[in-house]
Amino acid sequence: MIKRQLNTLPKVQSRRALKMKEYSGYYLMLLPIILWYIIFRYGPMYGIVIAFQDFYPLKGISGSEWVGFKHFKTMFTGLYFLPVLRNTILISFYKLIFGFPAPIILALIFNEIRHKHFKKISQTISYLPHFLSWVIVSGLVIEMLSPSRGLVNYFIQLLGFDPIFFVADPKYFRSVLVGSGIWQGIGWGSIIYLAAISNIDPQLYEAAAIDGATRIQRIRFITLPSLAPVVTIMLIFACGKLIDDNFSQVYNLLNLKVMSVGDVISTYTYEQGLVQMQYSYSTAVGLFKNIVSFSMVFGANAIAKRVSEYGIW
Repeated sequence: MIKRQLNTLPKVQSRRALKMKEYSGYYLMLLPIILWYIIFRYGPMYGIVIAFQDFYPLKGISGSEWVGFKHFKTMFTGLYFLPVLRNTILISFYKLIFGFPAPIILALIFNEIRHKHFKKISQTISYLPHFLSWVIVSGLVIEMLSPSRGLVNYFIQLLGFDPIFFVADPKYFRSVLVGSGIWQGIGWGSIIYLAAISNIDPQLYEAAAIDGATRIQRIRFITLPSLAPVVTIMLIFACGKLIDDNFSQVYNLLNLKVMSVGDVISTYTYEQGLVQMQYSYSTAVGLFKNIVSFSMVFGANAIAKRVSEYGIW
């Protein structure tokens, strides 16, 4: 038996070599992506060690003093990190609750549109904000919500109410972040669910229509159960981002009046690391965030596997 396995091993290796030779062009196309990840993603991981040091650029990583968990203790005992952590979790939780179902609902709406030209135009319009940078999107949001010339406040004043400075009001700032995030990503996010819907057997819908099922019933009993695997995987990824935040969005909308409700981990890390040059402390904060996000993905996947048969692995 062992001899047979040893005899078949060279054949398997030769087949693999032939396949690699056959698809060598594709491997060459993949090489720049692999190199990009190695250089810009995995290579910089060596710098994580400065979270356990009092890092000084002139001394370098090898010459800086090792201080262990000093910066992590400072992080949890300081006055500023815990409010920032709370803001991050709250904003991300609101985005999960309101933002996660939005692309699914939009995909279901697009799937029910029968007019092809209107459907294509609607999809294109919904995708456009994704291709705009947050600098532009934030500018549009600020202009639309401006108390003096914004479209939203124009209608508010027509109804007889006073204008509201949404971007500078702590009561509304988180809603602005969640709403603008949904508007920017809803169209692009719906593509995944539309692709999953397109793979559903049309005969299921035909059979349901013959049996007298309404559109709502077909969505409920055919479309949504068929989307369950994709929704589960996307939800696991979304849970991993529960402590994450969109730096570009928050940084471009944040101002001093809403710092108490809008300052999140990424803006806090930027302030501590690049502005105040506390490199070791900001690295410790970033490392903490990544560890929590990694743990959230594992936890969400474990729960998903217990509740259903779907998961990432």
